[in-house]
Amino acid sequence: MSKKEGYSRPGLFGGINHYDANGHKIGESRPGLFGGYNDYDAKGHKIGESRPGIFGGMNHYDAKGHKVGESRPGVFGGANHYDANGHKTGHSSKGIFGDWNHYDD
Repeated sequence: MSKKEGYSRPGLFGGINHYDANGHKIGESRPGLFGGYNDYDAKGHKIGESRPGIFGGMNHYDAKGHKVGESRPGVFGGANHYDANGHKTGHSSKGIFGDWNHYDD
């Protein structure tokens, strides 16, 4: 069984708030240009960005622009997460209130 590592909920103005498994806010993602998101830590410092990939996925980059991973659509509406080498690191599934639950694999 996978361990729940946190969850994300819609925020204001199209943003997404991220929380750890204990409910503490650990960061947020704000809409960027061209359909991507700028990612910030809990103190508001930019830590990276996510850009749309091919076939509906998202590519994730650190603050220096180096690719650190990607997320791809899953079979049942969720998302699978992979590191920069293509190894699966976890998955996310939709919650009942429109939020996303994140799990380690």
